[in-house]
Parts: sequence; structure tokens; C-alpha cells
Amino acid sequence: MMKTRRSWIVGLAIVGVMFCLSSVQASTGDTYLDLGQKKLEVKHGLTKEAAACVECHAKKTPGIVESWKLGKMGHASVSCYDCHVVDKANPMASQCEGTKGTKTYISPMVSSKTCERCHPTEVEQFSKSGHAYLAGKPVLENKAMDGLMYHNEGGEFIGVDRSEGRNRASREAGCAMCHGGQVELGPDNKPINGTWPGGVGHRYPDGGIGNCTVCHTRHQFSVAEARKPEACASCHLGPDHPNIEIYLESKHGQIYEAHGEEWEWDSAPDTWEPGDYTAPTCATCHMSGIGELSVTHNVNERLKWDLVHKRSVVRSGERGDGEKGEQLMKKVCMNCHGETHVDGQRQMLQNTVDLYNTYWDKIVEMKKVLADKKLLKADQWKDPFQELEYYFWHHAGRRARHGTAMNGPDYTHWHGFFQLFQIYKDIEDIYNMRLETGKIEELSPVMSTGPL
Repeated sequence: MMKTRRSWIVGLAIVGVMFCLSSVQASTGDTYLDLGQKKLEVKHGLTKEAAACVECHAKKTPGIVESWKLGKMGHASVSCYDCHVVDKANPMASQCEGTKGTKTYISPMVSSKTCERCHPTEVEQFSKSGHAYLAGKPVLENKAMDGLMYHNEGGEFIGVDRSEGRNRASREAGCAMCHGGQVELGPDNKPINGTWPGGVGHRYPDGGIGNCTVCHTRHQFSVAEARKPEACASCHLGPDHPNIEIYLESKHGQIYEAHGEEWEWDSAPDTWEPGDYTAPTCATCHMSGIGELSVTHNVNERLKWDLVHKRSVVRSGERGDGEKGEQLMKKVCMNCHGETHVDGQRQMLQNTVDLYNTYWDKIVEMKKVLADKKLLKADQWKDPFQELEYYFWHHAGRRARHGTAMNGPDYTHWHGFFQLFQIYKDIEDIYNMRLETGKIEELSPVMSTGPL
């Protein structure tokens, strides 16, 4: 009922606008509206200070201004000044060439605290999601990841000192670009190279957590872009979480690739419904208003299972309410599918989770026995048992679980369980050998560059 009422309101608003425009035509004697005009005026509604920013950046960074002019921010006269001007006391406050000698301070960085001024509901929802604090946690708070990023990938183990820039290459250009990091400031309050920009869970000196422009790229901030699966593909891809690959393999992805150019991508929030599209994208299922469900920026809200960690459990606490999430996701699905179809798909996911967990629980039992007998190396990356254990859950295990959840059979089977049972047998062989010999094998049989 709520969504129907919203649709009526939008419809009446459109009719009202059309009536007003028709009246203007009649009063001015125009026969037709000029709907072909492409030139965008940027000075309407701008203050003198805001117009000065636009004019300066139109010369210095024309790409930014042209992008801004094409978006709804530009149309609504939300300018550089509105988002980048900060109080002098703001820890990120600095002055550019255009503001030096004035009382105006700016920040090139815009945190979610700024977006919150106009989008409080969206930011509140986002802050409860896995895209906010939890996203940055592995990069900023996980000791194991610290060792992986700096000691191993950063080359510390071959003599690269942590004080050297090259030691941070993988963290800065890899991990932090998706997970997010922490902005660090120089004496001029501008970001130190390598600490900005960053991924969706980026943390800012003003206390803001989250980078909205990961999905709504600055400076057009397009809702159409955020609704397309490519917006998610920058991070949700690859051997450890091939979500875009799974999506494109699925029937949903096939329809998107065949007909996506015909879809309506710019409908107002909470009015983007089946009919505007003929198959869901990532945003449709996880975020968009559909049927009786309203838009949410909490991507955990419609999920039952944790399918990314070592053992799949029903989500709870900071990771969401899994039982509620299951009901919400079923409501999403039933906008296009019958109850029999939906229940069958959800049961397949339950079976996949149960099978994966059965394998995983046995690996945990074996590892405990080896640990008690001191038959594990301190460095997991030089220990074939622990290395295979990692590939089991972090790569093949995720692929199998995500493949079923998103209807990608090749990833459930060949990239998933087909590899899981082989990895498991290798783990079991190493386990039995260590128990029989009472020692850790000298040469690792694991080839780290293998297709795992």
C-alpha cells in the first residue's frame, strides 16, 4: 500500500508539472517545449562564493565541473561550496589558492558526515551495514591482515623495511581501495599520499566512516550508475568473491546483458520497480525499494547467512538479523517468482551451507589435534596444512556458497565443491602424515600459485 501511495504521489506531481508547463506555453504563445536543449547553466541559484568555485574549477579541473553539471547535484545547484567548505576548526580544514586570504576553509575530502546533512536516513542505514565500520576493520584492526599486508605481500620477510613506501604498495593500492583505510593528514591538513582516497569503509579525521562515492562516483553522483552491477564489480570479483562473474553467469545476468540498455535506470528512489527492468541487479535485491520494501543502504538487512567467513552462520549482532533478513529477501524474490520457486532456491542454499559447514567442521577438528601435538608451523604461509585451509574457506568455499546464493552453477560446482573435496583430501593426507611421523614435512607440497 505504501509503495502504491508513493507511485500515485509521483504520478500526480508529474501531471501537475505538465499542466504548469502547458500553461506557460499557452501564455507565451510557444507551440512546443524545447526538449532538445543540452546546454546546462550552472549559475542559477548559486551564491557569489559558490559561483567563484565553479568558475575557477572549470578552468583548473574542467572534467570535475562537467561531470557535476550532468548530475542532479548540478541541476539542484548543490555546488563545490556546499560539500567542500568546512569550519576552520575541522581537522581537515585547509585553504586552496582561491580561498587564501579569506575566512573560507575547504577540504578536498568529503566524509559521510557531510553527506549526512542532506541524506541522514541513507547514512544512518549505511553506518549499520557491512560497507561501513566492518569493511575497514580487516585493513585497520586485524593483526593477521597486518602481517599479510606488510610482512608478506609488502616484502618485509625479504628485507623491505616498513618505513619504505614500497612496503605499503599492496595495502594502499589493493586492500584499502576496496575495504577502506584511515586518512592521515600532513601539517597542512591535507591527506598524506597513500591514505586517500580509499574504499567504501574509509575513515576520516572528522569521525566520518564511509565513502559514498565508491558507488555514486563523484561528481555526477548518479543513481543509475549505482544501480548497475558494474558499480559493485570493482570489489566484488576475483577468485575469493567472484560475485560479478557469478551474476553474469546467472539467468539474471544474461537478461541484463541482453536487455539492460532498454531499462529505465533513473526512476526516483522507491519507484524503481519491475517493469523499469526485467531482471534484478545487485542493487535490486540488496538495496532498492521493491514491492512493499523501501530503499535501504544497509546491505546486510536482507541477508540470512554469513557466506564470507570460515563457517557460515545465521547473521546476528553487528552483522545483521539473519532470520528477518531471510523473510525480506524472500519478499524481494517474490516480486518476480512464485513461492514454490523461491522456497526451492532457498532450500538449495541451505543445503549448500550445510555441506560446506560439514567439511569445514572436520578441518577444524583436524587442526585442533595438530595444534595440541605442536604439529603446526607458526607461519601459516609456510605450512601447507594451514595454507590449504585458507584456500578452502576464503576462495573455493566462498565460491561454492555464493554460487548457489546467486544462481551461478559453475561456481557452485567446478569452481566450488569440485575443488573443495580435492583440497579437503590434500588437507587430510597432510594431517595423517603428520600424525604417523610425528613431525612436520620439510618440503611443502602446496603450490601457492595453483588455481585455487
